[in-house]
Amino acid sequence: MTIGVIAKLTVAEGKNAEFESVFSELVEQVAANEPGCNFYQVHRSRQDPQLYIVLEQYADQASFDAHGKSDHFRRLGREMGPCLAGPPDIELLD
Repeated sequence: MTIGVIAKLTVAEGKNAEFESVFSELVEQVAANEPGCNFYQVHRSRQDPQLYIVLEQYADQASFDAHGKSDHFRRLGREMGPCLAGPPDIELLD
């Protein structure tokens, strides 16, 4: 069973460019190193320029778990942290 994820990230004022740069590298790393990830994309809200929506889909629970434990996710997540205005709002989907 595939696992879907919708993550809502609110970026602090003045941090959009830095966030987008770090997230761009994360997208590249996921594509290169996570064969169980079917897609991993970020979109900026048209209504709120500080809100980004990440759409993710994994082949199975093991692939989803591997994403969170990956070195690139942990490293880039730490770099992304200072760009965020608060914790992400994450919804898991079956």
